[in-house]
Amino acid sequence: MGLRKKSTKNPPVLSQEFILQNHADIVSCVGMFFLLGLVFEGTAEASIVFLTLQHSVAVPAAEEQATGSKSLYYYGVKDLATVFFYMLVAIIIHATIQEYVLDKINKRMQFTKAKQNKFNESGQFSVFYFFSCIWGTFILISENCLSDPTLIWKARPHSMMTFQMKFFYISQLAYWFHAFPELYFQKTKKQDIPRQLVYIGLHLFHITGAYLLYLNHLGLLLLVLHYFVELLSHMCGLFYFSDEKYQKGVSLWAIVFILGRLVTLIVSVLTVGFHLAGSQNRNPDALTGNVNVLAAKIAVLSSSCTIQAYVTWNLITLWLQRWVEDSNIQASCMKKKRSRSSKKRTENGVGVETSNRVDCPPKRKEKSS
Repeated sequence: MGLRKKSTKNPPVLSQEFILQNHADIVSCVGMFFLLGLVFEGTAEASIVFLTLQHSVAVPAAEEQATGSKSLYYYGVKDLATVFFYMLVAIIIHATIQEYVLDKINKRMQFTKAKQNKFNESGQFSVFYFFSCIWGTFILISENCLSDPTLIWKARPHSMMTFQMKFFYISQLAYWFHAFPELYFQKTKKQDIPRQLVYIGLHLFHITGAYLLYLNHLGLLLLVLHYFVELLSHMCGLFYFSDEKYQKGVSLWAIVFILGRLVTLIVSVLTVGFHLAGSQNRNPDALTGNVNVLAAKIAVLSSSCTIQAYVTWNLITLWLQRWVEDSNIQASCMKKKRSRSSKKRTENGVGVETSNRVDCPPKRKEKSS
């Protein structure tokens, strides 16, 4: 994403430059509007829809001990309001990190404009991926998914989510939806917008699919694996921007990237092979989470394989482009070195000839005489 430039001049109110400079404050005022709604009795019910998770169901005491939660959740239309509010929160956090962390580092390092844009993008994604990896791993441990891998395809019950699971997915959707207005706020270049839209759209497609099909544990595990690989990618990029001697770290990330794709494919195939929701069901019902049919399995597996192939192909093409650019740069450098060496040789040759002439004037004088 592009670099937001700040000027010392005060632009006209409600102008484009005013919105770009003060978008975080404007969004904060909108968020405070929902918080103030809790104060008044007439608007409290409407504000709660935006601030808290909706569609909860109380569970009996026996199920409460089994799941370790007082209530379970399913998805519904009210989730759109919750996603909208936390999208505002994501915009505020994005602007805070940009202003108080990344901008100060940019001033110290004195990057070029191209490196500033890449550094800001890698910095923002690194913070998000790091926090998401820790949060997702904590959920997997707390719900015993790592100790009992069968929970990946046998969630209990399959049509419900715990509080922390649903809040994680709401936060993920809010973050990736906030990336659309950030394209405008950060003044992203037109040539970079299609790449950003594809990147954002792929994440939204798979996160929304896992959320609506109640593939919560599988989606969470795949997200943690994916975010860990992306975190290493952007961390290597940050080190490389600070000092180009960390080029080996980029090569190390490529190996981790390939391993991450393979692990993702293996987990997806095993999960589909062991049945997504337990037993076969010929009457699928997406509203209740009964999607364990052959068509749903093929759709999930094909989607996972397609995205892995797409991302891997992008990596290959990127490395081929870099290899061609590096080879062209090396070829041009070799040509310059050869031209310089040839010039030096000619100069040295002239020097030898003149020195020989200096050594031989008596002979030439004898010939002339």
